[in-house]
This record gives sequence, structure tokens and C-alpha cells, in this order.
Amino acid sequence: MNVSVIISTHNPNIRRLHRTLGALARQTLPFDDWEIILVDNASQPPLTPEVVGKGRRLVNMRIIREARLGLTYGRLAGVEQSRGEIVVFVDDDNLLETDYLARACEIFARHSGLGFGGGDSCAEWEVSPEPWMMEFCGNLAIRSLGHRETISSATRDSYPSCAPIGAGMVARRSALDDWLQRCKTRKPLLDRSGTELTSAGDCDIVMCGLAAGWQVGYFPALRLTHLIAAERLTRDYLARLNHGIAKSWVQVLALHGICPWKPVDSWTVPLRKCRAYFRYQAWGGPAQYVRWRGACGLFEGRAIIG
Repeated sequence: MNVSVIISTHNPNIRRLHRTLGALARQTLPFDDWEIILVDNASQPPLTPEVVGKGRRLVNMRIIREARLGLTYGRLAGVEQSRGEIVVFVDDDNLLETDYLARACEIFARHSGLGFGGGDSCAEWEVSPEPWMMEFCGNLAIRSLGHRETISSATRDSYPSCAPIGAGMVARRSALDDWLQRCKTRKPLLDRSGTELTSAGDCDIVMCGLAAGWQVGYFPALRLTHLIAAERLTRDYLARLNHGIAKSWVQVLALHGICPWKPVDSWTVPLRKCRAYFRYQAWGGPAQYVRWRGACGLFEGRAIIG
């Protein structure tokens, strides 16, 4: 078994999940070389093979259940059950290109020190986004860093720009060991849990690997499509998302000793938010409001690490 694809999902949109699994079924890597571990993360009702497989038997997929709610808990359960030397984290709204797994194997065979890799993520919009929303594409896990491969090692005071995002992240199984050990001694607080939009769990995985001496890389040959649901294209959702990302970003950087922001006293947070409301002119339009909510998350994160 060379590759384990791990999908952690909570109350998924079944139509999008079927498309995710359909894209996996079209992979060029022979089925005998890889497996799918679908982690039912406290879905209600629980997922069944009949619902997930749309009446078809998926020969290389196992469904396991993780009752503790949270993306990190789901990923931990999947990794612990995995058999592959390479682990690929796939969200339940990702469509991998047909050669994704084969190319991942080839890339990791070429780079023995590579612990984590990722590539391009483009969007398939359920409804057309408004122009102002394009500023926040990165928050929706949409990105492209160009046509050149880039590999980086740990630096003392920054996070590599070529580090992979969570959607489609490829990891060497042995590079996950330090993260697995840390998760046994601290509660995962930095990732999605139900309606919470904290989003630094991916970065925590990568930083643990970097601290252990592994490299990270960007590889444009790895391509996926991210299905963006209509409900994610609203001012309020993007504001909640920007708030959660900023708040958890401060926390994860502090956890790994590279946070550039100083802690603040919690009593100052309301005052800082009020001042930022005017600085960002949050009343002026949806983009200004979303930016302000990101600043609020930053202040709350700084208070937590204080």
C-alpha cells in the first residue's frame, strides 16, 4: 500500500461528496496501490456505505467513525488507521486531477527529505462570486503559486510561503510522527469543529514537521478543483471565516514560537475592535467589513496568547 487518502467529513453535502469520490475513482494510480479512509466525524445520521457509495461498492474504501467533533480529530483517526507510506488529506469538496496520486508518489520518490507538499487549487463556483470577494480567495483555499516547483526548509521566524494548504496536502507518513505525538499531549484547538471556522490545523501539521527537519514544497503538477458552495459566498460567512483564520493563525504561530505579534491584555480587545472599526471603515462595504472582522480575530488571538 503506497498511498492513503484521508477524507474527514461532518454532515457532508452528499452530492459534493459523490463528486469527490468520483474524481478519486478516476485516478491513474492502480487501485491496489492506494486506499481511501473516509472518516465520519460525528455526522448525524451516521454515514453508511450505501449512502456514500451511491449504491456502488467502493473496493478500496473504508468508512470509520470518529465521535469527537473536529477536523483534527478526524484526521488523527484517519492517520492512525492508514497503511500508506504517503498520506493525502482531501476535503469532501475537492476534485483531484486524475494523475494527482501518481504524481504525488513520483514527487516524493524524487525528494527524500520532503515531508509535505501541495499544488494548485482552482475554484468551481456554485454561483458567480461578486468582484469584491476575489480578495478573499486565499481564505477559501484557492491558490496558485506559478509554474515552478519550490522547496523550503524551516526558518527561525517565518512560515514558508510554499507550504501546502490543507486541501490536497500530501505528507510522508513518517513526517507526521511529531504532530501525532504532540496531539497526544495537547487538545487540538486550532481547526474546524462544527460551525467553528478556526483554520490553523493544517499549519500546525506543517510546523511540527518543519521543526523535526522535514522540507515542504509547492508542485504545480498537483492540481485540484475546490467546489465552492453558494452559502460560502456571503459577507457574513467570509467575515466569520476571516475572523477564525486570523485568530487561529496568531495562536498557531505562538504555539511554535514564531508569532510576530505581541500579546495584549484581554480588557483592551473591545477598545481595539472599536478603533479598528473606524480605521477599516467597516460600514463602507462588504470587503471593508470582512477585513475588520479579520482584525478582530487578530486581537482576540493576541489576547489568548497573553
